[in-house]
Amino acid sequence: QVQLVESGGGLVQAGGSLRLSCAASGRTFSSYHIGWFRQAPGKEREFVGYISSSGGSTYYADSVKGRFTISRDNAKNTLYLQMNSLKPEDTAVYYCAASNRFILLTMASKYDYWGQGTQVTVSS
Repeated sequence: QVQLVESGGGLVQAGGSLRLSCAASGRTFSSYHIGWFRQAPGKEREFVGYISSSGGSTYYADSVKGRFTISRDNAKNTLYLQMNSLKPEDTAVYYCAASNRFILLTMASKYDYWGQGTQVTVSS
């Protein structure tokens, strides 16, 4: 089992940057693939990107590709989402989630553990 806690959200102007962190507890963090999702008010939860357990594979939604980067430090049990060139439409609550199966990781239903989320607001 793994517990996830996101941090680093806040208010930023369009064009700015933020780095979100996802801290995990549990000795098996390095065996989990981690995804980032976001949910804006009145909208469904949306896939942002994922990183494989080793960090060797990443995949991003088209809406964030080239602007967001996911990385992880398994020694520190921490995952990062670097967000650059932020746009107002990136405003949402951002969640990290963990799965021990490398399959269909763009789908929220494939993840077993979720953090509580952190708010990101991008002003125009």
